[in-house]
Amino acid sequence: MHYDHGMPLTSTNPATGLEVARYDEMTEAELEAALAAADEAFRAWRTSPLPARAALLTRAAAELRARARDLARLMAEEMGKPLAQGEAEVEKCAWVCEYYATHGAGMLAPETIATDAARSFVTYQPLGSVLAIMPWNFPFWQALRFAAPALMAGNTALLKHAPSVTGCALAIEAIWAAAGAPAGLFQVLRLDEPRVGPVIDDPRVAAVTLTGSTRAGRAVAARAGAALKKCVLELGGSDPYVLLDDVDLDQAIALCVTSRLINSGQSCIAAKRFIATRRLAGEVARRFVDLMRGKTMGDPFSEGVALGPLARHDLRDTVHAQVERSVAAGARLLLGGHLPPGPGAYYPPTVLADVRPGMPAYDEEIFGPVAALITAEDEEDALRIANDTPFGLGAAVFTRDVARGEQIATERLDAGSAFVNAFVKSDPRLPFGGIKASGYGRELSLWGLREFVNVKTVWVDGGWGVGRG
Repeated sequence: MHYDHGMPLTSTNPATGLEVARYDEMTEAELEAALAAADEAFRAWRTSPLPARAALLTRAAAELRARARDLARLMAEEMGKPLAQGEAEVEKCAWVCEYYATHGAGMLAPETIATDAARSFVTYQPLGSVLAIMPWNFPFWQALRFAAPALMAGNTALLKHAPSVTGCALAIEAIWAAAGAPAGLFQVLRLDEPRVGPVIDDPRVAAVTLTGSTRAGRAVAARAGAALKKCVLELGGSDPYVLLDDVDLDQAIALCVTSRLINSGQSCIAAKRFIATRRLAGEVARRFVDLMRGKTMGDPFSEGVALGPLARHDLRDTVHAQVERSVAAGARLLLGGHLPPGPGAYYPPTVLADVRPGMPAYDEEIFGPVAALITAEDEEDALRIANDTPFGLGAAVFTRDVARGEQIATERLDAGSAFVNAFVKSDPRLPFGGIKASGYGRELSLWGLREFVNVKTVWVDGGWGVGRG
């Protein structure tokens, strides 16, 4: 198929169903120009002094904060995020830029290692252009958490964003330009999914990072693997939250509900499955329903709204089908679970009890405001159920015995992140990523920055001696 005139990429307001904007997909000539510009920019940027890279990130943080309200409105318009959550997302993006501006040089400093060489050390060199394939649910954060460390390390960045948030993608590109990024350093590729494969294959693309579904991760990993290119995959999750019998229910349920409803339930690391023993199950269900019922769903532009619409109508249809199939298989619907009348891709806070294996609410990731309550026979059974999933992104345990909670989080929960008496979240200072069907590799912190560098050994001999091989 030829793309001489481009294809339209459309963003639609999920609260109204009305079209927000339409963008032309890149022509082949435009794509070629972008790849060439990224390659050219890399040749200069890879030798740029670390203080200059840090200064760019600091200026980008200032640009983000200066535009925070407008960027939050753009997210509300394109994917339904409530304004307060959008502003918080922009602030987190500024934080990750400042974090790497402050600490990146230390992370990239050569490390001397004593050997029988006159001098031997490890140095961290950039790879080239990194292609990021990003989803719509955190349209700024997921792009910036890749871009900040990649650029600080001396790479260039190519962002292939979800078509429904093309406006957000172009706003990110404008922020880097306003911060003084050299031409070609950060570019948006306006492409739909079928055209991504050849970009992965292109020799000017050095590595790939993807945040998305497990299905997408398998496809990207296969393509990158065939091209022998490094990739980092942050995929889906069905995060278990285990409530031990000695739990402080007031604290725990409040945190569980908050986590389940972040971004209207559209988060890979939102709590999804809530596991308690029979001793607690009835009280957990009662409190869940009371708290979930009190959350306000409505126009994301309105103050005080906890849930906006889901990002697209087809996504809402998927969530509703998963709920209906779970109920048909024996789950008890305690709250929500019905499509509201009127326009918009809204889905109400929903609570399912008696969730068991064989139901979508147990086996699959539900990407919406649906809490799956699972009853365990005892605490040991609860931990077994927590790990009884193909996913392994985040997990949490709630208990008054903090030492025991720490031991469980450290040794018993199969996940990339395990939290005690808190809901799972990402933090620039800590590595973030998953295991099993939730992907591999890490973003953020030291480990995220070093994903896309050449960890190079340098051996210097003082004479003509030959060291041990």
